[in-house]
Amino acid sequence: MSDLAFCPQTGALVRGGKAFDPWALAWTDHPRRLRAPRPVTPLEALEALGPRLRQVPVGVIGPRHATPEQAALAEALGKRLGALGLVVMCGGKGGVMAAVCRGARAAGGLTIGLLPDGDWRAANGDVAVPIATGIGVARNAIIARAARALIAVGGGPGTLSEMAFGVQFGRPVLALSGAPHVDGAVPCPDLDTALDRLARHLLDLD
Repeated sequence: MSDLAFCPQTGALVRGGKAFDPWALAWTDHPRRLRAPRPVTPLEALEALGPRLRQVPVGVIGPRHATPEQAALAEALGKRLGALGLVVMCGGKGGVMAAVCRGARAAGGLTIGLLPDGDWRAANGDVAVPIATGIGVARNAIIARAARALIAVGGGPGTLSEMAFGVQFGRPVLALSGAPHVDGAVPCPDLDTALDRLARHLLDLD
């Protein structure tokens, strides 16, 4: 059971006498008096904080040639992330990357693509911010380093490298739909589990 509470009048998210600073992404002392705070889940807390939450991107990784099931899951993930107001970062190409961008953009979310190519036009059509790195697969390390957390949907060698970089860099790595096994990554049986774990990390609850 969550011990989080949100005060609609003050916009404060509180827990155990502390308040969450959505810009610093940290818990601080909370001297203000609350009026009728209501219990919330971690996902409800993210939704309540909305645009006040500082947008360190969430990385979504997966194969360029995805199965229909992986593409559908990635699109659903993108829609959920976009609806929460979270910025989605990926490799900017096809397959899982295209699907998550499509879902996030449909939900009004911002999508960033870190491309291996030197031309931004190589991005899929739903990348709002294409970044042409021109460094090839070495961009995998940048995705893993720049993301606050990584969610893998399926994957092959490229996804495996991103997951390994994520673990090495101390990022939480959540694995869905047959993602490669990497020591330190957290297998998630379904989308709801992955999103709950993500929300707990973003709110520094673990």
